[in-house]
Amino acid sequence: MPRSGKPRYWWRKPARSPVRDRIAALKEAARAGFDAAVRRADPGRALARCLAQHPLPVPGPGGRFLVVAVGKAAPAMTRALLPQLTGRVEAICVTQTGNEEAAGSARVFRAGHPVPDHTGAEAAQAVIALLEGAGPDDRVIALISGGGSALLPAPPPGVTLADKQALNAALLASGLDIVAMNLVRQQISQLKGGGFLRLAAPAPVTAFVLSDVVGDDLRAIASGPTVAPLGTRAEARAILQSADLWDALPASIRNHLQGPEDRSPLPPASNHLIGGNAHSVEAAAKALSPDLSVIADPAPLTGDVSTAAARIFTALQQHRGHEGPLALVWGGETTVRLTGHGLGGRNQELALRVAALADARPLARPWVFLSGGTDGRDGPTDAAGAITDQNSLPRLRKIGADPEALLANNDSHRALTLSRDLLLTGATGTNVADVQILLLG
Repeated sequence: MPRSGKPRYWWRKPARSPVRDRIAALKEAARAGFDAAVRRADPGRALARCLAQHPLPVPGPGGRFLVVAVGKAAPAMTRALLPQLTGRVEAICVTQTGNEEAAGSARVFRAGHPVPDHTGAEAAQAVIALLEGAGPDDRVIALISGGGSALLPAPPPGVTLADKQALNAALLASGLDIVAMNLVRQQISQLKGGGFLRLAAPAPVTAFVLSDVVGDDLRAIASGPTVAPLGTRAEARAILQSADLWDALPASIRNHLQGPEDRSPLPPASNHLIGGNAHSVEAAAKALSPDLSVIADPAPLTGDVSTAAARIFTALQQHRGHEGPLALVWGGETTVRLTGHGLGGRNQELALRVAALADARPLARPWVFLSGGTDGRDGPTDAAGAITDQNSLPRLRKIGADPEALLANNDSHRALTLSRDLLLTGATGTNVADVQILLLG
């Protein structure tokens, strides 16, 4: 050992980088804003606020409460509702696989999402049987949240679950927005587009809805089981044909969509919106405001991720001269048109695309960008989204990865795993679409 007393070989801690520290602080702030957005969408609290203003209906003599909860927030909504009910109660709760939250005394189904599975089909049949047994003195309570469309596949006669799975896979890969996809889905279901109401008649239906759809159109949330459909079979055919999907669909689906329209009046329902994306965007902005100047963009981020990324990068360029830290916050739901075979989701791909645009035209100040799904799951992955920064693409290149090739293959999850930029939250028990946060240091 040298006379100094130090070992011959020793490691010196690298000097702290002010830029690296600032990026880390910005990432921490972005995550705090996102967490605030998720908390605002807590389904139990949202339902409690609504029930304080809209008391539950009372069953008639000998009547029951029949509860159907469906969606990613179904267990939390069920737990909040059941203690409010007295007398005879029968409850079914349908949520996604991996959501292990308790749902009180309800019968629970954990079904496939985003592609329907046999558990979802079994759940749909249980819901149909419950509704068909409803009488005029019963009171049906529907608890609806995002994800419900895939979780309750109830194909009409002549259409199989495999046919529905093929349709859903084609829609998810098409780049169509959620409204167009749900218009089509409604026409291939016994429950969607008001089918729930037809099955429950003559029992009155009261629905409490947590919106995952930009604009909060009740017809599009979980494909609108308790409201009129978004369109007709003819419009569904037109959408599928314009997206070049029609000829590749199973013959049973094409035959069904070419059948006659149902013109019978839809039974009435009492629908209550209990929360949505705009509330969560507001909560994120409020959480960020003590430390940063905040601009919440009222125009949602929708459409293809490449278009949305360009819009975000334009905002980044426009505000690069702003003095002091700045936050820009959006809400919305984008789409991805699949051209490759990689693994990812719309939020991960959006975050990676923003990083790629900023890498091509670097800024002289630190920045981070977060895009996350409030349900905690982005596509068929374990991530809610990602938080990229100015060093994301350099980190990839440093280890020999090709960011452009990964993007071209829609392999955002692998890219962001390698760059250590994934946003991991686990299932949140809620779903009000996506939140995006751009921070400038």
